[in-house]
Amino acid sequence: MKLVTAVIRPERVQHVKEALFQAGISGITLSRVSGHGGEQEVVEHYRGTRVMVEFHDKIEVRMAVSEPFVQAAIDAIVRGARTGEVGDGKIFVQPLERVIRIRTGEQDAAALTPVTEKKLTPA
Repeated sequence: MKLVTAVIRPERVQHVKEALFQAGISGITLSRVSGHGGEQEVVEHYRGTRVMVEFHDKIEVRMAVSEPFVQAAIDAIVRGARTGEVGDGKIFVQPLERVIRIRTGEQDAAALTPVTEKKLTPA
C-alpha cells in the first residue's frame, strides 16, 4: 500500500481527476495549497504598489492505493497534469503502514477497494 501525493496546477485538476477515474482510482482527496518550486517569482501591481508573488496556488491530490494501482496512479497523474511548462508539479509516493475503513472496520488492502452501494430489492 502506498500514499500517492501530487501537487499540481489548479487548472489541471479536472484532467487529473478524469485520468484517475479512467484508471479505476476513485478515492481521492483534494486540498488547496500554495508553494514555490521552479517557477519564477511574479511581480504584480495591487492598488498602485508592486507586490512580489513568491508562492503560487496549487492543488494537492492524495490517494491511498494498493500496490497494483501505484504505477497506474502515477501514469494517470502525469497524463492529466503535464503541460510541459515549469510548475507542472511533483508526485510523492510513500509507504502506508495501515489503512482502516472507519465505516466497516476493514483494514489494509480491503479498506482500499472501491465502495459500491448494494441496491435494495423490495421484500
